[in-house]
Amino acid sequence: MAEGMNNMIIAVVGATATGKSDLAMELAEALNGEVINSDAMQLYRGMDIGTAKVPVAERRGIPHHLFDVLDVTEEASLAAYQRDARAARDDILARGKTPILAGGSGLYVRAVLDQLEIPPTDPRVRLRLEREGEQAGAAEMHRRLAEQDPAAAIAILPGNIRRIVRALEVIEITGRPFSATLPKPEYDVPAVQIGLLAPREELDDRIAARVVRMWQAGLVEETVRLVSEGLLDGKTAPRALGYAQVLRMLEGELDEVEAQVDTVNTTRKFARRQESWFRRDDRVTWLPYDAPDLREQALATVSAASSLTS
Repeated sequence: MAEGMNNMIIAVVGATATGKSDLAMELAEALNGEVINSDAMQLYRGMDIGTAKVPVAERRGIPHHLFDVLDVTEEASLAAYQRDARAARDDILARGKTPILAGGSGLYVRAVLDQLEIPPTDPRVRLRLEREGEQAGAAEMHRRLAEQDPAAAIAILPGNIRRIVRALEVIEITGRPFSATLPKPEYDVPAVQIGLLAPREELDDRIAARVVRMWQAGLVEETVRLVSEGLLDGKTAPRALGYAQVLRMLEGELDEVEAQVDTVNTTRKFARRQESWFRRDDRVTWLPYDAPDLREQALATVSAASSLTS
């Protein structure tokens, strides 16, 4: 299977620390493919250790797209990501190669794969709602959303203040329910999704080990350097797992052990949310992350999907 799949995009999805990047490269080597990032934090230049970004020297000569495209002072935009990722996808397909999407940012994956309408934004409305959220709290803002758009309130976790604010912003700007803009499970181009699944205890252990490795590799020093490059001026980047905890440590709010423990616990919660998100999509074929023949199982999944679309 050395040739590209010609008209199909492959997405490798699942929770953090399940080996998505490695499988994506295995598939790229087997299918004449190129990798497209779908991890919101790997868009940022310099955020390498804390995002577990594959170093350039370890990418096996495989082209990687949408890595290191934003400064830490810039805000990640789903609309801009969708535009750029789809352009990369279409260019790869036009060259007869296989685009392979890899990452665990659920909405970013859907923005590339599915027919997703991204509504407009208004910075003034967003800022006002963010300030109201700071005063009223996430629970009250979620209650307000439930009154205006019950379907959106069901789809958005009560503690996810960013998405609650975004939903209220869209309702105010467009006069339409935010739920009307949520992604529909309809592929924009032929696609196959492969999910990597790890037992919870094993995944928890892998996350803890990864955090230790990140600290040993210089996460604190990387964060200090990013602060000198404007990290604290950003809206999205300073919230990234690991970096947020190191920033609190540098401010004296946490000691080093507390920062590591908080990073582990927060990442474990994030992994649960990722798994829950992708589990809702019954188009995902789930494979055990540590299967000795994972590459072969994944290629068989791609081949079966390709035969259905050819």
